[in-house]
Amino acid sequence: MKDKNLIIGLLGGVAVGAALGVLFAPAKGSETRKKISDKSHDLKDSLKDTACRISDKISQTVSSLKNETQDVIADAKEILQEEKSNLDNIKQINKSNIL
Repeated sequence: MKDKNLIIGLLGGVAVGAALGVLFAPAKGSETRKKISDKSHDLKDSLKDTACRISDKISQTVSSLKNETQDVIADAKEILQEEKSNLDNIKQINKSNIL
């Protein structure tokens, strides 16, 4: 979560800094508008790239967690089966001792 906030903060700071730098630069209005447009396209592309990388990382993490969960469930089922077998053995031993 901290990484996400850091990335958003950095990108926001870059966008504000670029916009202020362009607005206060001595240039014609048409040149300034073109610069703002170009910077906004660059920022949009950068945000898309960052979003894709974050999405890929989330997908990998979810997949990894899913696999680990399936492994834990399989292990738990195996342990339960072993314990059930042990319990059945104990029942048989107790039955033979009672009779």
